[in-house]
Amino acid sequence: MTVDTTVNLNDLDLADPDIYTAPDSGLGVLHYLQEHRPMFWNKRSDGPSFWAFTKYADGVAVYLDKTNFTSERGMQVGQTESAARAAAGKMLIVTDGRHSRLRDVMNPALTPRVVRRLEGAMRETVGGMLEENAQKDSFDFVDTVAGRLPLSVICELLGVPRADWDLMIQWTRTAFGSATSDDVISDAEKAEANANIFAYYADLLAERRDNLGDDVISVLIRGRIDGTPLTDEEILLNVNGLITGGNETTRHASAGAVIALVENPGEWRRLREDPSLIPTAVEEVLRWTAPSLNVMRTALRDTKIGDQTIRAGERVSVWHPAVNRDEDAFPDARRFDVGRTPNRHLTFGLGKHLCIGAALARFELRVLLEELTGRVARMELTGPVKRLRSNLMWGVDRVPVHLELDHAGH
Repeated sequence: MTVDTTVNLNDLDLADPDIYTAPDSGLGVLHYLQEHRPMFWNKRSDGPSFWAFTKYADGVAVYLDKTNFTSERGMQVGQTESAARAAAGKMLIVTDGRHSRLRDVMNPALTPRVVRRLEGAMRETVGGMLEENAQKDSFDFVDTVAGRLPLSVICELLGVPRADWDLMIQWTRTAFGSATSDDVISDAEKAEANANIFAYYADLLAERRDNLGDDVISVLIRGRIDGTPLTDEEILLNVNGLITGGNETTRHASAGAVIALVENPGEWRRLREDPSLIPTAVEEVLRWTAPSLNVMRTALRDTKIGDQTIRAGERVSVWHPAVNRDEDAFPDARRFDVGRTPNRHLTFGLGKHLCIGAALARFELRVLLEELTGRVARMELTGPVKRLRSNLMWGVDRVPVHLELDHAGH
């Protein structure tokens, strides 16, 4: 395995979103660090400096150390501390002390039974989109399928009227910086989209208080922590977190799955011929696509990860595309293998911060792969893939494809 040996570590800033628009999606840089500087002190001039960890064992150590690290001062590289402090204790993804109690409130909304109830709608969405677009010479898989499947599920869970779903897709993309490399989204545009999302759900929340249902917002309204109802702010922050985790993550994993299967035709054939591999294929897609680029913690006191001393107040970050391709943790790690087992990727985190939407995302990906392998005989890319310009999500915003349906079945 060769890496780009021209990486200048003095000038490297992993928070620069342009790194991830490169043809290799920034993997050359991450692999270089993994082999030469697996614990890299990333100096920044316009934000807090941080440690960047690219080895699997170090990532596991950070995730599992509840004593020495906190997520309350920022969950990802680039997040401002003021924003993190504003959400601390109120939002499932960033809370330490209240995390398990908030999780208990949220869990009834995302049980396997609830998820299974959505299966028909998922299959209808995916199957309909595949059938409708397969006759075209080319269509964008992200816009047409990968973006609509998770968002339709999230909107269904939150009780959003169907007429507003397209609006939600647009706002969510803008808010979370889902810009292609040639389409930069400004901070002002992101802020406006975030404000629109919060305002929309604030209206929906007010409506639900007068008319409770079985949707997630109603579950959060009924929820209690130590006998006290959640505030509107707490409910809205957690709704926003569900949109981020449940929509953006699955969208990029779904699009990445198609790219991986097109680029590895042997694995596509293998999956079509043996559908029993779909559960392991789902895990391999999650390992391979790693849509959440990094996760960050802040040291509460002086501590050590491996031989490296981390000082109190220093930030540490785990880079998912790198740790998920660590040869010390995954044999033949840089090969896409739909039958890989075991597959202990860190895409959904680990320990108490394991992504609450993980079961939902896995279910969505399973439905996608079942519908693809059951309906489509051949897939090909018809143009260049557009990478996201983001230091938050690692993914693609445009995947032009041509599909040929399998009318005979197999």
